[in-house]
Amino acid sequence: MDLDEIATRLGVPAEEVERVHRLAGDHPSAPLPAKADAPAILERLAVRPDDAAEIMAGWPEPGSPLWTEDLRWLLDRSTALVRADLGGHLWLSPGPELPRDRGPAWQHLYVYAYLALTGVVAGYHRDHGVPEDVTWATLADLGRNLAIDRRMQREGWPVMQSWLTLHARGGLYELGRLQFQRGGDTLDLHIPEAGPMTPAAVAASLDEARDFFPRHFPDEQYTEFACGSWLLDPQLLDYLPADSNIVRFQQRFDLEPYEEPEGLDADVEVLRFAFRSLSTPLDRLPRGTVLQRAVADHLRAGGHWQWRRGRFRI
Repeated sequence: MDLDEIATRLGVPAEEVERVHRLAGDHPSAPLPAKADAPAILERLAVRPDDAAEIMAGWPEPGSPLWTEDLRWLLDRSTALVRADLGGHLWLSPGPELPRDRGPAWQHLYVYAYLALTGVVAGYHRDHGVPEDVTWATLADLGRNLAIDRRMQREGWPVMQSWLTLHARGGLYELGRLQFQRGGDTLDLHIPEAGPMTPAAVAASLDEARDFFPRHFPDEQYTEFACGSWLLDPQLLDYLPADSNIVRFQQRFDLEPYEEPEGLDADVEVLRFAFRSLSTPLDRLPRGTVLQRAVADHLRAGGHWQWRRGRFRI
């Protein structure tokens, strides 16, 4: 096996291929579900019909001309890499970002890895007594993020391929309106695109988490909820009504002192979440909501948004 040659044929940096090889080691991969079973699984994962059709068209069947030896190697080893960290709760890249204009095998390689790991992580959930409805609500974030990626004209998935390894390892759970990421002595909150973030919905989700984690992970002791997000930027208070859902969400948190985040541009993240676009000029961004107008006006005035972190006691 020549890793440099694999990297060249895949069109990715050699160090990325070497990283996959090193972290996957001799760990076992996981088999894909049978192709005949895939449509029902994709439906259960909330994958839209247009995305499901692409995934089925590129299915890694034996002998498929879409799948080169190098792609098959990467699928096998990236799946093994993620499986080796089952139970982990940190962000994890499953492999290099691939050129996505070469067909469905290239575009959806990490989707196939996720599908292969669905049975593995469902078993991990069962071992911890996690209810089946929580398992599938959590794993169905795949469909949500594929739909977002399509809306973003394929600008979104490079981030999502790492994000979804949290779900595939049992590191994150969707409980009502919020998602909760395990780790240390804090439960990190994430806010999926799933309707209004009303105070009542947030409170119900927090209460569910207060019961869920001691019940299913009794050896882990969590003392605080935490969140890192542009939604906690106090500059939003200058633009949003005092009774807005975002302001009332902010009010739950004690903010940590501001530090410029390493490797993260808050302006980019705001555009990603508020507009689902990273390439639309500021003067052409939609202005349909108070939040969209606030984000665009602040940036057009030369301002910048902040990624802030806050916490509060469980």
